[in-house]
Amino acid sequence: MGASQAMQKDRQYDVVIIGAGPAGLTAALYAGRARVKTVVLERGAPGGQLLNTEAIEDYPGFDHITGPELAQRMADQAVKFGVDLETVRVTGIRRRGVQHVVETEDGEYTANYIILTAGGEPKKLGIPGESEFQGRGVSQCAVCDGAFFKEEEVAVVGGGDAALEEGVFLTRYAKKVYIIHRREHFRAQAILVEAARKNPKVELITNTTVTEVKGEDGQVKEVTLKDVVTGQSRPLKVTGLFVFIGFQPNVQFFDHREHVEHDPLGFLVTDSTMQTSLPGVYAAGDVRSQLTRQITT
Repeated sequence: MGASQAMQKDRQYDVVIIGAGPAGLTAALYAGRARVKTVVLERGAPGGQLLNTEAIEDYPGFDHITGPELAQRMADQAVKFGVDLETVRVTGIRRRGVQHVVETEDGEYTANYIILTAGGEPKKLGIPGESEFQGRGVSQCAVCDGAFFKEEEVAVVGGGDAALEEGVFLTRYAKKVYIIHRREHFRAQAILVEAARKNPKVELITNTTVTEVKGEDGQVKEVTLKDVVTGQSRPLKVTGLFVFIGFQPNVQFFDHREHVEHDPLGFLVTDSTMQTSLPGVYAAGDVRSQLTRQITT
């Protein structure tokens, strides 16, 4: 009984932060330095999207640093100031009187305040063959899977920063990288588009969508392209398809999402203090409705 009570007491916090990406770890650092009893709950390794980023050149104070290295530094710094960092999957959020209860696969945590920094999940194309060949040629992480495509030809879908960055990264391994965008102009930063155009291994294909993934013996062999201007389709022989078309927010913790205000895409709306429409529940990072999504935002 004493052990049970101790465990329950250990799970009572001033602040529970859900998600250990850059936003969550930054919030944890400030809370820890303020001597606020804080725990960060993360279902995987700390870092969020940083773990899928090979090179970072636009983070203040660093000319160049890898995503995993920056993530580890952030996590270590938060822990240094007394923040608890626990690996567990959050399954729900509810109120109990004046406190908030965070439900996980390993029991409940209670807190006076919750900070949601859970980021998002990669969006899927929703085309035939995509799910069938997931992990067998279809991927959302060039850093994780790029080495499997040495001297092969691969396709990248997307028009933002991630698509251009990951596409250029893949040229370390692949002999040819097609970056396919449904519009005529890329929305990525100009410097990233320029780098892709100058890379001899990269071919940019615009006004085009991928409509199907085909394969043999459990591996991707070809994708079908459709020109959005002419409507014509053609095959493209590739052994890998990397999809970077944005994210959908991780807000599945709420039993009924309409109880918290969100934008049409599902991202949480906050006021100037980052508080959501639920008193005591705050949001930051990629889960929040905002125009720009960078490490520093």
